[in-house]
Amino acid sequence: MSEIPAKATESEDPSGGARDQAAEGAAAAGDAMWQSSPPGSIYDYIRVASFSISPDGFVDQWSLRAEQLLGIPASRAVGMDPIEAFIDPDLRDRGQRKMAEILDGREWTGVVPFRMPDRADGVRGTDGLAEVYVMPTRTAEGDKAAVCIVVDVRTLRSMETDLAASQAIFGQSPFGFLLIDTDLRVRRANERFASIFGGTPDDHRGKGVHDYLPRAEAERVSATLRRVLESGESITDMHVTGFVPNSEERRHWSVNLYRVHSGSGRPIGIAWLGTDITSRRAAAREAAAARRNLALLNEAGARIGNSLDLETTARELLDVVVPGFCDLATVDLYQGLLAGDETPPGLADGSAELRRVASASAVAGAPFTGSGEPVEVGAVHHFPFNSPCAYALRTARPQRVPAEEGGLVQSTLAVPMVAHDTVVGLAQFARTKGSEPFGDRDRDLAVELAARAAVCIDNARLYRREHERALILQRSLLPPGDPEASGLDIACRYLPGNAATEVGGDWFDVIELPGHRTALVVGDVMGRGLRAAVAMGELRTAVRTLALLDLEPAEVLSALDEIARGLGTPGGVQQATRTARQPRDADLSEVYLATCVYAVYDSVTRRCTFANAGHLPPVLVEPGEAALMLDVPPGMPLGVGGEPFEEVEVELPEGALLALYTDGLVESRDHPLDEGLQAFVGALTDASRPLEDVCDHVLNTLDTHHGEDDIALLMARVQGLPAESVGDWTLPREPRSVGRAREYARAQLLSWDLEPLVDTTELLVSELVTNALRYGEGEIRLRLLLDRTLVCEVWDSGLVQPRRRRARDTDEGGRGLQLVGLLSAAWGSRRTPRGKTVWFELPLPGGENGLTDPAEALLSLF
Repeated sequence: MSEIPAKATESEDPSGGARDQAAEGAAAAGDAMWQSSPPGSIYDYIRVASFSISPDGFVDQWSLRAEQLLGIPASRAVGMDPIEAFIDPDLRDRGQRKMAEILDGREWTGVVPFRMPDRADGVRGTDGLAEVYVMPTRTAEGDKAAVCIVVDVRTLRSMETDLAASQAIFGQSPFGFLLIDTDLRVRRANERFASIFGGTPDDHRGKGVHDYLPRAEAERVSATLRRVLESGESITDMHVTGFVPNSEERRHWSVNLYRVHSGSGRPIGIAWLGTDITSRRAAAREAAAARRNLALLNEAGARIGNSLDLETTARELLDVVVPGFCDLATVDLYQGLLAGDETPPGLADGSAELRRVASASAVAGAPFTGSGEPVEVGAVHHFPFNSPCAYALRTARPQRVPAEEGGLVQSTLAVPMVAHDTVVGLAQFARTKGSEPFGDRDRDLAVELAARAAVCIDNARLYRREHERALILQRSLLPPGDPEASGLDIACRYLPGNAATEVGGDWFDVIELPGHRTALVVGDVMGRGLRAAVAMGELRTAVRTLALLDLEPAEVLSALDEIARGLGTPGGVQQATRTARQPRDADLSEVYLATCVYAVYDSVTRRCTFANAGHLPPVLVEPGEAALMLDVPPGMPLGVGGEPFEEVEVELPEGALLALYTDGLVESRDHPLDEGLQAFVGALTDASRPLEDVCDHVLNTLDTHHGEDDIALLMARVQGLPAESVGDWTLPREPRSVGRAREYARAQLLSWDLEPLVDTTELLVSELVTNALRYGEGEIRLRLLLDRTLVCEVWDSGLVQPRRRRARDTDEGGRGLQLVGLLSAAWGSRRTPRGKTVWFELPLPGGENGLTDPAEALLSLF
């Protein structure tokens, strides 16, 4: 309350002097305080001052608040003419008249513009507007005087603006607004708050947070309100959860709290500004779920399908969904699909046999039960016809599986795994109690995840089928078991790549040639898969065909090169040759390239002739010597064309070890080729060990388990034909040589204890020597070779090859070669550097193939 001068008329003080005491205390302290009134007074907010005017019209008393309001100390103000000091010169005449009326005993109230006196430093005083209330008084002597009460109009107008703003906040704000007192009770609520929680704003006076929120939430909010009231710290975006009347929907609000002070700065309560964010929270939840699902799909795309293995792909799916999407999960695939059947869907009723290939659980010690008894991984089972799982398999639509009462699982989805309109299996996803049940969005996500895994599983199934077919084809084209050869001890190994790599085109072969000679072949078609296996089969067949023509190794490789060039061309070799000579912008034909080493070993001379088409060099281990790589010119790979192949002839010591191999044995990502070759040479240390042991030692010593490529290893130990098993004679070119040839043959067979073969051999030798005399040139050479069979060779210098023909009934001759073909197990002719050789082969007595009776053979000719 403003201070009234002592000489003014006393007024009644309802506070019993409290205000005067407060004023006196403030004055005694030497500090005029606007907040000296009791709490809640209007004078805490408006600026009021007082002073008194003497009978002569001058200021005779000046209050402390007048000093603060007008900025003039009492020592200067007392004795001043208020009209001259504060009124604008243009209004002073009117002011003097009013002052005369006031001193004449009249009251006056009005708004008066005024100007602050100039400061002592010459600065002009500021203008203001005051509401003045003048009350006539009398002095102790009875003279007329006056008391003036001055109110700052600017403060009043500011209060009016603040009051309008307060009314706008409470009455027009779209947000819920509360004013909470120091007892945490509602003192005022706006219309928006009342529209949400019901009633009128006045109905909410005196209520606490416990009247609006659940107990736990109310305790949390009350603690926060106390902290704000005590510390003055504002709270921004505090999330509050509760319910509104007549609704079971959980609502969410964002609340801002700040402490409210009186004009004197004393805390009087807390302002509560709340915004309903239920829809925003729902949208944020939806957006978070969408982001989570998108992240899960991205993870699935990155992690599922990295392996071309069915079981591994199923486990990759479970690694993605557990625990990010569900707590428990299993994958069942049709048993027929795993067995390699062409069509995997099984029975149309969904009850076909399935195998559980993967299972995952995020709950320790909690196996997935689903519907029915638990199924172990690897077990074969089927779903009952009326079960949700069987229905999902039949219809290819996801189904919800009812939860078992008292069980751990509360929500299960059975999702068929569909790839290319074919159901390949079933995935089950389950969430335990305490987790959120599956919704429609979760169901759609589960279908998408299962579909992605199903496509990868179907791709793995197709790859496995192609891989197995290529492997079967490749193995069917390789020699069965350990091949046998004259003058050689043979051992071989073939290791296909692992299931993650396609079948390669590695192959080897051992081909028996006439004259107890043997062709050793090792090759590798560049590329993988069924295409490489088929190309390998074609080249292997071509090699065997060319070998039977008894061509030289270089000629065999040249012919193979032409064949390889024609494999990818529809028109064959000739079309490939013509196309190669013509310029073209784009080559649409497939290119088949292969490496190959071809060796021909003669067991009589122990000499081996090598030709190489871009393959790794053979390795030779002589008895008592270190292994070494033979210097065989590598040549160009098959299919390149245009380059001749060179031959190298090497004499092999008795007991020497010869090794042919493919690059998978000596090369991998971790070991370069040079290191692998050195390791292979180092592993061949003892040529006297059994060949099977040598092969096992090599495979165990080298890194052969990488599975990156096929491995072919062919090893041969030299065992030359003994001299006593060879009969060799030179015959002059005269008719008597036929008889001598029969005599030599008879004597040699009797020395070998082969009397049962004497008659047949004499007959066939005489036929071949007779043909050499009649159609050949130069001297004649007869050679008998005894090993697993008896081989007879007749050599001459003629180049014309004998040709078998069918003689007519009236012909006197022309039946010699027919007779040779009837009595021998095999016969043929081959070119030699100095002519030709005609040979026949007879099985030894006691063998599986019996001898043909010469008499019956002769009769069959007529």
